[in-house]
Amino acid sequence: MNPQTTPASSPSATAFATPWGTLDLTRFPVDPRERLRAWDAADEYLLRHLAGEAAADGAATELAGRRIAVLGDRWGALTTALAPYEPVQISDSHLGRQATRENLARAGSAVDEARLRTTRDTPPERIDVLLVRVPKSLALLEDQLHRLAPALHPGTVVIGTGMVTEIHTSTLQLFEKVLGPTRTSLAVRKARLIFCTPDPALDPGPNPWPHRYALPPDIGPAAGRTVVNHAGTFCAERLDIGTRFFLAHLPTPAPGDRVVDLGCGNGVVGTAAALAGPGAELVFVDESHQAVASAEETFRTNLGPDAPAEFRTADALDPAVFAPGSVDLVLNNPPFHSHQATTDATAWRMFTGARRALRPGGELWVVGNRHLGYHVKLRKLFGNCQLVAGNPKFVVLRAVKR
Repeated sequence: MNPQTTPASSPSATAFATPWGTLDLTRFPVDPRERLRAWDAADEYLLRHLAGEAAADGAATELAGRRIAVLGDRWGALTTALAPYEPVQISDSHLGRQATRENLARAGSAVDEARLRTTRDTPPERIDVLLVRVPKSLALLEDQLHRLAPALHPGTVVIGTGMVTEIHTSTLQLFEKVLGPTRTSLAVRKARLIFCTPDPALDPGPNPWPHRYALPPDIGPAAGRTVVNHAGTFCAERLDIGTRFFLAHLPTPAPGDRVVDLGCGNGVVGTAAALAGPGAELVFVDESHQAVASAEETFRTNLGPDAPAEFRTADALDPAVFAPGSVDLVLNNPPFHSHQATTDATAWRMFTGARRALRPGGELWVVGNRHLGYHVKLRKLFGNCQLVAGNPKFVVLRAVKR
């Protein structure tokens, strides 16, 4: 069985045994049918190493009284386990931060919002122990190591962790380039640790993020416009082919329409809609803080500082944020991955949230890989689904709230 999954009915499905006790951990939002755990062997390996249970010399890492930062903790497993040492968590994921809040509360630990920082927040001034859960995006790792490097000192302990499929030569080279000499551990249960010694004399050069590029000329109202991409945003260096196909078939919003670019990424879809329909009110939503920052810069670069728009980091169309019947049009290119796991749970939450938030007669437009069969889900949910456009790889679908 995959080490990240256990049957939800198993007594151990949410029980995470750590050197500091057993924790009850879940992802966010909680789904009783979910088979994916809130931790994996990489989290276990790092915690055991810190406690001296997996260290080659058997020595524990001194944590008491030290300023600890945890970068990229996916569902709060590391932050919750180390809560007695008051670590600062730095995360790009809104869902991951929500999971951390709930897991801390469930463990009886205080939830200090000042210690739950995003990748866009000001980094800590000093870090004595930096723990890095290697992200899927090498670009995000590069950006964050650049941002955190000034807080490190020669005595800072830097330890990364990840599954062997997540740690590549390029990962180690990045640690070496930005921070200092780097080595790896032996693999344990398909997980590895990364050990890096900060070198204050090292000059890694300037942080290369964000990136900017011009859109191609044949994609409608956004043709030739500038896109801004912060590190970790989907397809940060070029326009992906799915979005390109979507841009060629977007509807034109009416003046006054409230239009949501759901899962906005760098905001190019919502920006194109705003350019096509002057007077529409755009709302950009993503669970990634990096993405929302990218969308805001893309939109403002092309429509100016006074164009009406909102930028929200949220879980899809959260009913606490979007009242029923408050939206006229939703544009969506849903992801089908959650970290390294393939799942349609995110797309389903996006579709159900869109139906709830749309007014009667409001429309959801979706682009997706043809093989994902989104038309089946949309027909089940909306009672209708129209094929707007298709090619051998992608389809653009339209569902209307009756």
